[in-house]
Amino acid sequence: MDIRVAAYGVITDGYRILLAHWNENGRSGWTLPGGGIDPGEDPADAVVREIAEETGYRAQAGELLGIDSKVIPAEHRFVPDAGPLHALRIVYRASLLGGSLTNEVDGSTDEAAWFPLSDIPKRHVELVDIALRMARLG
Repeated sequence: MDIRVAAYGVITDGYRILLAHWNENGRSGWTLPGGGIDPGEDPADAVVREIAEETGYRAQAGELLGIDSKVIPAEHRFVPDAGPLHALRIVYRASLLGGSLTNEVDGSTDEAAWFPLSDIPKRHVELVDIALRMARLG
């Protein structure tokens, strides 16, 4: 079984949330900005790096909201013969320090946007709902 450890940020401005549009191998949906942790990288540093890559904003990792653990069966992976994947998703509250909204180029996300908390796109990944509960926003 493979394992993937990733860090994500919940970024809100009071009534909106910042999401990134994941678009990979024919699958897509809105998700939290974040992604895989590089070998030896601190998760808080990884979420800051990923937020910058996917949204253009400089950020600061704040409170650790929680860790979500999910096993993805082999048949739901991009390469089914790769076997199951254990995904550990570390979720932080994050705040913006500067920068401007910019879409990622040549990455697993292709757009970033703000959405009202009351009107999150229907086509979003499960992690968004999990993180909103962790942050007591949903």
